[in-house]
Amino acid sequence: MPYPELINLPFNFSSIPLDFQMRMPAAEAPTEPGTWAIIQGNTLVLVQQAEKYSLPEGDLPAWLVPQQNPLCIGTWQNRPLRASSVPSSLVLEPPFVAEAFNASSERLDIQTLTLGGLAKQILHWEHDSRHCSRCGAPTAIIPGRWGKRCCGCSAEHYPHIHPCAIVLVKRGNQVLLTRKREWPAGRYSLVAGFLDFGESLEECAIREIHEETGIQAENIRYVGSQNWPFPAQLMAGFVADYAGGEICVDKEELEDARWFDIDALPDLPAKRSIARWIIDNFACENTPHVPSCS
Repeated sequence: MPYPELINLPFNFSSIPLDFQMRMPAAEAPTEPGTWAIIQGNTLVLVQQAEKYSLPEGDLPAWLVPQQNPLCIGTWQNRPLRASSVPSSLVLEPPFVAEAFNASSERLDIQTLTLGGLAKQILHWEHDSRHCSRCGAPTAIIPGRWGKRCCGCSAEHYPHIHPCAIVLVKRGNQVLLTRKREWPAGRYSLVAGFLDFGESLEECAIREIHEETGIQAENIRYVGSQNWPFPAQLMAGFVADYAGGEICVDKEELEDARWFDIDALPDLPAKRSIARWIIDNFACENTPHVPSCS
């Protein structure tokens, strides 16, 4: 089976291929000024100048300096990139603003989104890996890796990446879209769910379709993937064909599910997501892997 080239989506390394170099833990930390990826809850702290939004650079104002030592996660355009977090209660002063990662607007460029998402994912791992999940003792960095070794029982732990399947189901000139209650009014997206014990990603996609909507699917094919750092998912994208059944919505998971004609689609996710990439590239597909309208 042929596989697609890397998808140039936000949060994938392919969107920052030349200007970013990862710094492994325990490497000697640089001291020169650089760029900041500052996380505040589910938002990224930025500097706003007119209609332009960018990551802070250089020295920070005293009220924004992190209380804990920032983590240098690499270099961005040959300057250190440091990740830190600030309390959600901190009131930002101009020109600093907070932009939600899930904002419906498309004000941030792909590189800024990716660097912010990477910082969020790494900070989440650093916070959750401070103690061993086996015995509760503190952990220490394993030099040259992202892993941690327990100082008590010597167990090794590595970042937990949670695989999810996300799938577009097609029926002739229609696509199956779903809606969660917490989404913006009128927003629909694709069926998605976490991998379960003993499943392949394809089996996960078929199960999620049936559990959430009652629809049976077949001819499932992989089309691409996206790192999704909220906090640590890997979204594996698929396209499938309708095989039978009527829509029966799982009300614990969804508010609604329905078939939409491809020329009358509802409000869709932002272009930063693989859900939108799949819809844009495969909703009008006539033959597998060859989009006919994009």
